[in-house]
Amino acid sequence: MLTHRIIPCLDVKAGRVVKGVHFVGLQDAGDPVETARRYERAGADELVFLDITASHEDRDIMLSVVRQVAEQCFMPFTVGGGIRTIDDVTRLIQAGAEKVSINTAAVLNPDIITQTANRFGRCATVVNIDPKRVTRDNKTIFEIHTHGGRKPTGLQAVQWAKEVVDRGAGEIIVTSMDADGTQAGYDLEITAAVAAAVGVPVVASGGCGSPEHIRQVLTQTRADAALAASIFHYDQYTIEQTKQYLRQHGVPVRFAA
Repeated sequence: MLTHRIIPCLDVKAGRVVKGVHFVGLQDAGDPVETARRYERAGADELVFLDITASHEDRDIMLSVVRQVAEQCFMPFTVGGGIRTIDDVTRLIQAGAEKVSINTAAVLNPDIITQTANRFGRCATVVNIDPKRVTRDNKTIFEIHTHGGRKPTGLQAVQWAKEVVDRGAGEIIVTSMDADGTQAGYDLEITAAVAAAVGVPVVASGGCGSPEHIRQVLTQTRADAALAASIFHYDQYTIEQTKQYLRQHGVPVRFAA
């Protein structure tokens, strides 16, 4: 039976794990290496590490932190933030990342998606999209934003998701800007729309406040995995508690041997 993945996310700024609401109001949530070590022991299926201000600040990702985290993690490890070229991707893979998550660079230079897939395979090529509800011509659309959610692009989320898959993406992380940090639940509408439109795994992100929210997104959309931060960072729920809840409600998940 196919199991769903539960994925903690480390949003990192200036070498510290942070968490905010709607991509702003960031609060310190700990040391990334110690946090990664804790999630490794707790039985997380994967880990996502995002240097959330690297693109906005036009700088490289913190490779030293990536290396340190990679040394502590034997689970799949995805890294994103500050990627501009295929050479940046190569450095991240060499530093220990199993996958790379491309967001801003994918919009500015879509060829980097294909370059990454050709060099490291589709399974290592993740595109993170940050959609936000906006009104255009009296219609509400989900518009992709880049640079840590700071810049609107005019791209509509579902169409962009289809394009990145055509270009070689093997997985998509959908981070709802409207839901981010609210702990009010995932944006089921945009997650379902993207997951139904593409033939690759989709990771739901943004808004998780309880194991019930994870159950909802995994059963009411075609999302393959759920990413969460606040509920794990601040010990509201453990990964084991979350997985036990999901199993009790008929959602297949993997427990460590």
